[in-house]
Amino acid sequence: MSRLPLKIVVIDDDPTGSQTVHSCPLLLAWDVACLRRGLRHPSQLLFVLANTRALTPGEAARRNREIVNALAEALTLEDIPESSILLVSRGDSTLRGHGVLEPEVLAKEWSLRFGAIDATFHIPAFFEGGRVTRDGIHFLQDQPVHTTVFARDQLFGFSTSDLAAWLEEKSGGSISATSVLRLKIEQLEGEEPELVRWLEALGGNRSVVVDASRPEHLQSLGVAIRQLQGRKRFLFRSAASLLNGLADSGSEPLGPQPRDAKALTGLRRRDCSGDGLPGLVVVGSHVRLADQQIEHLLLDSRCIGVELPVARVARILEGGTPDLLLPDLEKELQGFIEAVLRSGHTPVLFTSRGELHFGSGEAAAELRLIFGMQLARVMARLVASLVPQLGYVISKGGITTGTLLRDGFDLSSVDLEGQLLPGLSLVLAMVGADHSADFSAALPVVTFPGNLGDPETLRQAWLLMEYGA
Repeated sequence: MSRLPLKIVVIDDDPTGSQTVHSCPLLLAWDVACLRRGLRHPSQLLFVLANTRALTPGEAARRNREIVNALAEALTLEDIPESSILLVSRGDSTLRGHGVLEPEVLAKEWSLRFGAIDATFHIPAFFEGGRVTRDGIHFLQDQPVHTTVFARDQLFGFSTSDLAAWLEEKSGGSISATSVLRLKIEQLEGEEPELVRWLEALGGNRSVVVDASRPEHLQSLGVAIRQLQGRKRFLFRSAASLLNGLADSGSEPLGPQPRDAKALTGLRRRDCSGDGLPGLVVVGSHVRLADQQIEHLLLDSRCIGVELPVARVARILEGGTPDLLLPDLEKELQGFIEAVLRSGHTPVLFTSRGELHFGSGEAAAELRLIFGMQLARVMARLVASLVPQLGYVISKGGITTGTLLRDGFDLSSVDLEGQLLPGLSLVLAMVGADHSADFSAALPVVTFPGNLGDPETLRQAWLLMEYGA
C-alpha cells in the first residue's frame, strides 16, 4: 500500500524554530482559512508561530486548543487524512517554555478528534547550537544544561539535566521519571527493523526521551517513523533539529537552501536609485548572551544604541494614563532612531539590560509575562513606524520577533528563505508600501534567537546584512 505524502505541522512556541530549514510558510495566524492555505503549500513543512512562550500557562493551553480545533477543521475541508500529518510542538533547546503543558494539551485534543496518541517524544537536541542529549542527559556545549544560565530563567527555570527527572519536575509529578522510556543512540545506529519494532510496541501515550548527538540519529528516527505511518500515532516536543530528521528521511529531502548567505543579503530593500536602504537592529532578549552581543556590536562606531527604558515603561503602565504617555515615549524614541538613520549609522534599539522583579510565585510570573508582552508591543509599534525607511531588520529574541511580525506588521504569514548564519533564519515580510523605495521586494527580517551564538554573532549578522561580508 502506497503512503500519502507527509505534512509536518509544527506549532512553534516562538518564531525561531524554523532555524534549520527553508522554503516553507510560517503562519502568524491560525484561522481555518490561513491553515488551509498553509496546507496547500508544496513544502512538506508548515509552521504555526503560536508565540506561546510569551503566554501564561492557561493562555498557552487555550492557544494550543484553538490551533488544533482550526487544524482539524482545515484538514477536513482540504480532504487530508490525519494519518498524513506529523504534529510537532517545537520548543526551546535549553528547556525553557511550557515543555510539558503544551504536548499534554495537544495530545488530549488530538486524541479526542483522531484517536489515542501512542507516545510523546521529547527531543531537545539542536546540533547547530551545540545542544545534544546523551544517556538521557541534555547538554549545552558539553555542559549539563541545568548548570547554565538558562536553567535560572525567572519563568522557566529547572534543576536537572536528566530529561526523565525534568519531565517529572515540570509535570508536578504527573509524569514519573521511572515511567519515562529512553530511545538510545545504539538503537538509532542499529538495524532499522529493530527500531521500527521498538517504536511499534509503544502505546498509552508513553513519554519517550530520545538521545541524539548527530543529525544521522534523528534521520534514522525519521525513517522509522515514516515506516509506521498510518499504524501508529506519535506526537513530538522537540527543538529544531528533529524537523530536518523528519523532512530529510522522505523521498524528497529538503536539500540545500536555494539562496546562500550572500544571496540572502541581496534581498535588502533599495531606494529608487538602487542604493540599499538602512537597517535596524532590535534586541528584546534579556539573557546574558544577548547583553554580550549588544556590547560587542556597539563597540563598532558605525552602530549607535537607542535604549528603550524598561523602568519608565513600567511606571507609565502602572500610572493612570498609559494611552497618553506611551505614544509620547514612542514618538520620542522614533525621533532618536530617525536621527541615527539620517546620520548614516545603524540604530540598535534595545531594552534596558537586566530584568524587573515582580516578586515570587505564580501570580508574579504571570505579571512578568504580561509586562513582557506589553514591552514587546511597544518595540513592535516603534519598528512598524519606521518600515518605509528600512532595508532590513535584525530582530533578536523570540517574543520580540513574534510580536513584531504579528502585531507590529499585522501579518498572517511570512516566507522563510533560509539561514543567514547557522540557526539564524531570514524571512520575507510583505509590509510597508511606499513610493520612495522598491517594494517589489518584501522586507527581510533576520529572526535571531535569544540563546544562540557567541558574543560576536550579532555583529557578524549585522556585517553580513549591511556589507555582505
